[in-house]
Amino acid sequence: MLRTGPYGDAFGANPDGLGLAALEAKPHGIDLGPLAPRIPEVLRTPSGKIELAPEPLVADVARLRAALERPGSPMVLIGRRDLRSNNSWMHNLGVLVKGNPRCTMHVHRADARRLGLADGGRARVVSRTGAIEVPVEVTDAIMPGVVSIPHGWGHDEPDARLRIAAAHAGVNSNRLADELALDPLSGNAVLNGIPVTVERAS
Repeated sequence: MLRTGPYGDAFGANPDGLGLAALEAKPHGIDLGPLAPRIPEVLRTPSGKIELAPEPLVADVARLRAALERPGSPMVLIGRRDLRSNNSWMHNLGVLVKGNPRCTMHVHRADARRLGLADGGRARVVSRTGAIEVPVEVTDAIMPGVVSIPHGWGHDEPDARLRIAAAHAGVNSNRLADELALDPLSGNAVLNGIPVTVERAS
């Protein structure tokens, strides 16, 4: 990609361009000159502008609003990432998983009171497809009606062979994802905003 990029040597077609050898010869970096604007030349929209509100998205707002305002809706589950556990391989490094558990369910204080959940206790989270139990973390950093569980955990499978991660296994929130729920615009699986019920684990 370096060689075929805008500054690359194009595999010899541009002898003055960059290749790996040129970078290795300059370990402190190469000054490529001042940044040059590339808009609108790189835009491929029909209008030639950055379209912040494409018509398909605007047309879908009514459906979204109706889903959010539906009375009696269950709670919804969203994911999150933690700085020290951004990817699952980081869970197998002792220095990154030590300290307080990071695979917890964030829940708003008002919801915790309503559901009988206690900070440090355990909750049972159920969707159409499955159920998990997870430690509770009560926080005002999440809005009422929403719970958040980080993805990338659940290292308790017998064939995982991740000794440190298995000792801090956490839970696999993917067990709550619904294979029938697809985003109507993109066709992608819905992994955020999953309807769930939450109760205190027995």
